[in-house]
Amino acid sequence: MTNTPLSAGIVAGRLAPAELQQNFADLHPPLDDHEALVAADRCYFCHDAPCITACPTDIDIPLFIRQIATGTPEAAAKTIFDQNILGGMCARVCPTETLCEEACVREIAEGKPVEIGQLQRYATDRLMTRGEHPFSRANPTGKRVAVVGAGPAGLACAHRLAMKGHDVVIFDARAKPGGLNEFGIAAYKSVDGFAEQEVDWLLKIGGITVETGKALGNGLTLEGLSGEYDAVFLGIGLGGVNALGLEGEDRDGVEDAVSFIADLRQASDLAALPVGRDVVVIGGGMTAVDAAVQSKLLGALNVSLVYRRGRDRMNASAYEQDLAASKGVRIITNARPVAVHGNGAVREVEFEYVTDDQKPTGEGFRLPADQLFKAIGQTLEGEALPELEGRKIRVTGAGRTSLPNVWAGGDCAAGGDDLTVTAVAEGRDAAEDIHAGLMG
Repeated sequence: MTNTPLSAGIVAGRLAPAELQQNFADLHPPLDDHEALVAADRCYFCHDAPCITACPTDIDIPLFIRQIATGTPEAAAKTIFDQNILGGMCARVCPTETLCEEACVREIAEGKPVEIGQLQRYATDRLMTRGEHPFSRANPTGKRVAVVGAGPAGLACAHRLAMKGHDVVIFDARAKPGGLNEFGIAAYKSVDGFAEQEVDWLLKIGGITVETGKALGNGLTLEGLSGEYDAVFLGIGLGGVNALGLEGEDRDGVEDAVSFIADLRQASDLAALPVGRDVVVIGGGMTAVDAAVQSKLLGALNVSLVYRRGRDRMNASAYEQDLAASKGVRIITNARPVAVHGNGAVREVEFEYVTDDQKPTGEGFRLPADQLFKAIGQTLEGEALPELEGRKIRVTGAGRTSLPNVWAGGDCAAGGDDLTVTAVAEGRDAAEDIHAGLMG
């Protein structure tokens, strides 16, 4: 939990437990057998399927939907897991509305795509609930690989390497593996401890050891890992939080949205989680939306999300923006913060309106706030890292860094989208490249 002192307006138990349970129920309840068959029947099974091109992990979507349609969802799951071992979580959290479903021929022709994400969840859940693992290890190679970071990129890399017969040790700074899947997404997108269950299921491949509480600069060095292991993969994500750089930013009640979401995800009792009466979130990405929506679902009376550009420039998809609005979140665009006001604790946040090119218009406003969440991006943390490109690790090919035998992928690596599915693809591809290098 965060240790930020609470202002008077930040209290727990704003809603009854029954209402909280309803608010944080599964955002998209799973399809039953009949619904899955009806949804699969809408697929045209395109030969040159644009949905495959739109999927960062290149899942053969028409094939797995046909397998569902013919009554073999377990085979469909295998098709998915061949490309994306975290296909269960991706089915829950990926913005399919801007990826595969946006490219769907049905979407273009009718404005209603095939429910690819829901069908993917249906198939993967069917196989995972059996407790079976669809892959087995190759003969041991005698090679050892260190994976730093147990998020989507690190897990995908470790699984593929273990499948190739290598021994893998995953190191992670937190007390449990999972990365953003475990700590960084809205609770209503991944209910019933699914992230933890998925990691346990993934580890059934064998050959993977997880060591928690270790990070670069905290028990680990790249030099030491490179000397002990045949290869190193960095999937360390972005651990730092950008500051607003405002007067009054150190007041009580000013917190980072990432920690708030992590606290919520790990809370055993949502009624015990404090939230403000008037909440302001600064940012325009998924973290900002998740923090704003969940503040409202916890019982905050007024929640405002303020972004410095227009809605069309927000990293959060239009669907997520509409979801926030439907939950009562007020979205204010083309405004940036000027100061945080209050006596010890935040009471108001002052903003100025700006044009699309960030020039002040001369007009401004203040929002009452007893809780302010910063969601303006994260920064890379670590010591003696490979060469950087901007604020991330520079990579070439399938994640090769400037250091020999060191690869990187996911949010810490330059170039890709900050999506779970993209991180999985980068971890998988790096593993293939590592394997090719290790085997000559």
